[in-house]
Amino acid sequence: MKTSTPPGRSLRATALFGAALAAAALVGCVETRFESPPGDNIETCDARWKGLWLGDDEKPADSNTAIFVDDGCRFSVLDQPERGGPFKEVRVPVNFVHADGKDYIVVADAALKGLVKINPVYGIEPVPERSFFIDRYQARGDHIELFSVDDALAARRVIDGKFEGTVSKTGSELHVFVRGDRAHVLEILRRDTIFSAKAQLRLHRVNQSVAEFEQAAIAAQKKAKP
Repeated sequence: MKTSTPPGRSLRATALFGAALAAAALVGCVETRFESPPGDNIETCDARWKGLWLGDDEKPADSNTAIFVDDGCRFSVLDQPERGGPFKEVRVPVNFVHADGKDYIVVADAALKGLVKINPVYGIEPVPERSFFIDRYQARGDHIELFSVDDALAARRVIDGKFEGTVSKTGSELHVFVRGDRAHVLEILRRDTIFSAKAQLRLHRVNQSVAEFEQAAIAAQKKAKP
């Protein structure tokens, strides 16, 4: 998932979902959403995600955002709206799907309202109550890589009639909506390579509590002030 970033919001915090969860310096808004989550075997926990996670290019003292998954598998984003100020914790319900040896993280657009601004689905009337962002991920020990949907490829699939859905492209914006029930969306993931070959976001787990991370980050930021 890729969405526009509100003023004052770190790109990294926005990038953590879409899933996405894709890290990029965005111009305009590029996204692909699905009408349904993939399949019926949807889980609320993948224990491999438990812990505190930062982007691979970030050190704990230099970061102003993180992902935290507690022992109960509650998934949160820690975000610092203003450098040197307090962090806030935004709970984001996520789900996991495992199919054919591949792992997917799924989040409803409605679940992201406390984190980023999400516009209604383009070109669909009536507007669905919710739609879904899906990212593929690979978890190896203390490292996780996330692969976002190739939005241009998904758009071509819709335009060519291979996927049912809508495409809206104006300037730098691209909005793709892929229709289908749970079984159909799962079949799309199984038979079509629609995810980017290169990871858009790499995370590493750090051995800190949330309190330790926040205190270290704020202390480092205050020390760095001129």
